[in-house]
Amino acid sequence: MTTRLTLVTHAATAATRRAAFPSDEPVESPPAPASFRADLVTTSPALACRQTASALGLTATVDDALRDCDHGHWRGRSLDEVAATEPLAVRSWLTDPAAAPHGGESVLALLARVAAWLDALPRDHERIVAVTHPAVVKAAVVHAILATPLSFWRIDVPPLSRTVLSGRPSSWTLRSLARVPE
Repeated sequence: MTTRLTLVTHAATAATRRAAFPSDEPVESPPAPASFRADLVTTSPALACRQTASALGLTATVDDALRDCDHGHWRGRSLDEVAATEPLAVRSWLTDPAAAPHGGESVLALLARVAAWLDALPRDHERIVAVTHPAVVKAAVVHAILATPLSFWRIDVPPLSRTVLSGRPSSWTLRSLARVPE
């Protein structure tokens, strides 16, 4: 059976507005309800994802595998602030997918976690919706199109976007990228 997986990114937060590493803040403005057909709805445990799912009218189960990348001691700080105080660490993080200078999760670890989640999705659901974070969506796209880890930095996923993958475990296709109507 082919699965249609719709990945929805959470609504904007204070961190997304100021290009900061998230620290589980709430959404700034919840989205309007939207129509999704789904056999299974999941969400990251993060407050912004749970609030977005609820505002969209989705009843979702929490799945820890959909959590955001762990940015360690950079959490809550803006990228500009970190770059000003730790420029070599930021450069390492942006150029070496195995690096985790913040003490959290590397891009490679995030890619592996998301790939494992994708490939373990239940085969008995035709339509799955997952509300999650831009980094998780980027990792899913990298896995689906068999891109290199450095491609992670070449994908932009805005708040309230809808990314659709189709296929089955170990064989995904990128179907579409779009904004959720506001």
